[in-house]
Amino acid sequence: MLLISNAEDASYVIADGFDEALIGIGSQFGKPIAVYDKKKCLEILEREMPPEDAEEYFSFNVEGSWVGEQTPIFL
Repeated sequence: MLLISNAEDASYVIADGFDEALIGIGSQFGKPIAVYDKKKCLEILEREMPPEDAEEYFSFNVEGSWVGEQTPIFL
């Protein structure tokens, strides 16, 4: 995960390698939060690994990661 600053000088965290799956930037408790399409994230991982491995990797290493209050949301 990477910390990004936008034009309003507010920071949010993005999931590295999932730019194609980014839906937009939402807000939670007044803080910007990156929002991703989970299905698209899995499709990206499946380019490099079988679907079962992609699901396990995503569940543990991406969706299951906690990087603070601005952890991205996966729909």
